[in-house]
Amino acid sequence: MSAFSFSFSGDDIEEDTSNSIEADAKDERKHVAESGSLQRPSPSTSSAFPISGQPLLPPKSHSLTTLLATLPSTIAYSTLTIKLDDGNEVKLPRRELWDVRVQLMAEDEGSGEGMVGLGKDDVKTGVYEGGFKSWESSVDVVKELARRREISQVRRDGRVLELGCGTALPSLAVFQWALQNSGSLEDEDMSFGLADYNPTVLQLVTLPNLLLSWAKVTSAGWEEEGELEIDEGLIKDFIADLGKQKIHLHFFSGAWSEEFVKLVAENMGSTTGEIKIIGAETIYSPFALKSFAETLLGLMASMDGKEKTALVAAKKVYFGVGGSMEDFCQMVREKGAAVEQIREESDGVRRAVVEVKITGS
Repeated sequence: MSAFSFSFSGDDIEEDTSNSIEADAKDERKHVAESGSLQRPSPSTSSAFPISGQPLLPPKSHSLTTLLATLPSTIAYSTLTIKLDDGNEVKLPRRELWDVRVQLMAEDEGSGEGMVGLGKDDVKTGVYEGGFKSWESSVDVVKELARRREISQVRRDGRVLELGCGTALPSLAVFQWALQNSGSLEDEDMSFGLADYNPTVLQLVTLPNLLLSWAKVTSAGWEEEGELEIDEGLIKDFIADLGKQKIHLHFFSGAWSEEFVKLVAENMGSTTGEIKIIGAETIYSPFALKSFAETLLGLMASMDGKEKTALVAAKKVYFGVGGSMEDFCQMVREKGAAVEQIREESDGVRRAVVEVKITGS
């Protein structure tokens, strides 16, 4: 497999201030979010392309202990219930966005300077990449992962890497299944990689949601909504339980690039177990599509593994900004990968989930 070329940067993309994501989609339904829906941004918002002169965040890894130290004393949460194809349900607790706002306002002493991403904009490329909100395609991936789990295609061992994770719904589902299945599979390690452009997203929603999922599985009398009290004892138990069950958490932030690929491969690429890469709503513009495709294939080429696959979920077309599933599939095929559509959703805006494999893997 030839090396993949990374040609994207904030400097070679012209600024576009005329469109917001899907501004022209008349039949677009509301996004899945903290209450199950989220209003689309207004047409006056521009956000799908890098801001001229805005440097992209460099790739960086974050330790679990460092992120845990940033947690508040309580986290308010509710539960998203996803109905699966077979009629069963998976329940994923998520931190409430209003609770995130309260924390940020307290830390900013009421100034609101840290509230980027919690206003009307879904995305501000190079500033904020939509990680505070949950998106329909993430739910589609959860359904597909559940289907594969039923036919033993998702195993307890191996690695799961979610690019553009945000609230990390797919990873939360696999994380819960891993915790539930650990009794008979104690000798098998499992690693999760959670990557989002914004480190604040990892701090404020990604890690809290993982902690909530752990508490849901391990706590008696768990309520579907409420507040989780966080103290030294809870953190100690969380870390100890992960160690006992041989579950490893890796966190990455920053822009997709060759440096990002190297960083992730250095942290997660040395073992030979299965690697599954997940990306949902990551190809919403030509810039995002290109950078995501190159990063995805770069990771699949550079990471060791006996089986390497990727599940990519997105809307068929992102009206107004030019991203599309067809363009993504064409690009990765041109770079030597095999792509197969494995799921399509026709309710509301048409969406699809495709599986990507490097030919011969």
